[in-house]
Amino acid sequence: MQKDLFPEISKKNNNNIKKIGANLSLIFNSRNKHFVTLKNRDVIVKKVDLSDKPTKKIFVIDAVELGATKSLLADALNISRQTIHNYIEIKKRFGIEGLLGGYNLKMGKNLAEQRKITQNERMQGNKAVILAEERKAKRIENQEQQQELGFEFGEETVPKDEQPFNTLHDWKFTRYAGVFPYLIVLLNTNQWLRLIMSYFGSAYKIFLIFLLMAARNIKSIEQLKNVKQKEAGLILGLNKLPHKKGVWEWFYNASNFRCSKFLCSSFFKQQLRCGVVGAYIWFTDGHLLPYTGNKKVHYAYNTQRKMVMPGQTNMVTCDINGRIVDFQIQEGTGDLKTHIVELKKKWEQELTEIPFMVFDREGHGAPFFNTLIENKIPFVTWEKHVDSKKLMEIDDAFFTQLFEMNNKNYGVFEGEKTFTLEQNGETQTFVLRKIYLWNQTSSRRTCCLAWDAGRAMSTVECAQTILSRWGASENTFKHLYDRHPFHYHPGFKTVDSENQLIGNPAIKSIEKEIKDIRKKLDKKHKKNSKAKEVFNKDGSRREKSLKVRLEAEIRELEAEYAKLLDKKKQLPEKVDVSTLENYKSFKKIDNEGKNLFDFVTASVWNARKDMTDWLLSHYPNKAEYVDLFYAITQCHGWIKSEADRVVVRLEPLQQPSRRKAQEQFCKKLNALNVYIPIRKILQIEVGPSPI
Repeated sequence: MQKDLFPEISKKNNNNIKKIGANLSLIFNSRNKHFVTLKNRDVIVKKVDLSDKPTKKIFVIDAVELGATKSLLADALNISRQTIHNYIEIKKRFGIEGLLGGYNLKMGKNLAEQRKITQNERMQGNKAVILAEERKAKRIENQEQQQELGFEFGEETVPKDEQPFNTLHDWKFTRYAGVFPYLIVLLNTNQWLRLIMSYFGSAYKIFLIFLLMAARNIKSIEQLKNVKQKEAGLILGLNKLPHKKGVWEWFYNASNFRCSKFLCSSFFKQQLRCGVVGAYIWFTDGHLLPYTGNKKVHYAYNTQRKMVMPGQTNMVTCDINGRIVDFQIQEGTGDLKTHIVELKKKWEQELTEIPFMVFDREGHGAPFFNTLIENKIPFVTWEKHVDSKKLMEIDDAFFTQLFEMNNKNYGVFEGEKTFTLEQNGETQTFVLRKIYLWNQTSSRRTCCLAWDAGRAMSTVECAQTILSRWGASENTFKHLYDRHPFHYHPGFKTVDSENQLIGNPAIKSIEKEIKDIRKKLDKKHKKNSKAKEVFNKDGSRREKSLKVRLEAEIRELEAEYAKLLDKKKQLPEKVDVSTLENYKSFKKIDNEGKNLFDFVTASVWNARKDMTDWLLSHYPNKAEYVDLFYAITQCHGWIKSEADRVVVRLEPLQQPSRRKAQEQFCKKLNALNVYIPIRKILQIEVGPSPI
């Protein structure tokens, strides 16, 4: 008799194999006894999980029908022969329905009676509908899990009866149907509504009103008086907008949460984590927010009018495509240099590498350039105080690298510029790349400076980057002003400013005296130059001559002039206004409400950039596709709210090419499968009136 080579393993394997007759065998999984394989002469017939009772019943029936011995099968599965017999009889009498439905022979053989008895135990309702609902819930769960990657949600909740679109209604007309695409894109890309609700709870409604204002360029809350309240309320899911007083109540309720900082931080962080905005080149610039109230606030600078005026500066950062990455409202003229350094510190944990910072001549200066290098922040900026005459004297042959941008021809070449900086009593030098730029179309030349932190940005890329500043930064806000109410500041609550420093009034007074003395000195010197020298008969100077008197007066004025200069040096340049008499302290504008409004404006603008990009693929006319987008968002239409969806139908545009682009654009939005928090899907279509 041949012995097993590995008796322990053979014995172990034999315990997992049960013979059940007719060349059939059951192979039990060694790790999980519920998993069983049915074999016929080493050919796999079936694999099952016996922990599932209906599956186990069907498996027993199949094994018996293949010829398995009932007693061996009962021993292998650790059940009684009577149980196997019951399974066989139930199947004969009631079919698979009885086997799976838990029918019992003791309760009779009438099929109708068995169904009636087990009715409460069976799944109720349309099975196809139930399965569809389960698949929908699973899809939404997966979608939310994917989109929660970048969010830091708050803890507020909204009751179901206060959720948007919670009222069911048939088709109703609304002239604001074109706003609906914004809502779809914001919910898809940013989980916008859920994020707001998590921080503001039931006060989320003011954000929907801000969405309407930003999308339809409504300049202020006061101008909402021209809006049809019922129609606007339908498209926002609020049924009806309140009157002006009610809107202001909503606004102050949201502002009192003091959560704008956390909301914006979470929103901008999510954009970076989910790739909504670019992270290679960032353009930062300050934009005036004028103030026309009667409080004393710091002055900002109006570039267009070339004058200072009361206001604030909004430091806004955009990516290469003009999408808003971040914004911060600062008092007065703001501090661009500090803001750029803080921007790097704020977002460096969300970035694999620091973007190239691009800014205008306001940031020019050796100390700031050195600070950027110490913080390892790559940058590109214009050179200040360029000598145009010397640039024009450079031989054209030096501009060896040529490229075209915005239908203009450019030539560039690269040099270096050394900066010297006095710091802590030591002289420090560093070298920046200097790109000489020649606009061949307009025959103008200038230069830009760059430091790439060892990332090897080419000469042409540096030139294209600084030339893109206008398109990515300046034009962004030019179009924002035209299409969206970016300047609007809801509510001008003021508090005492932390910055109460002003130019020392004593210095101004001394400077006036110095100016007067300087004028007198100039006059005296002029007279003295014309006065003739007068001598006595013995050849000595006459003591009381005009020239002698003028020289004496000049010495007195110069002594007084030197004394005033010394006095001016001893005075501090800035003083706290609270220490002075007859001076009002500076007020700081509370920007909580402005931040909330700008959060919506930035969201709408970035959504607009996404939608115009989609529309361009269906309407490849770069001169008109943006206008087509705004034509779509101005469309009238109809809205219907059902139990599981909200449908908006836009009126079709007249031109066939535009109408087809409109239809494809709506299909693109539907493909996003966007749901609101109460599990309703948002859909949009184009068609005739359903009413």
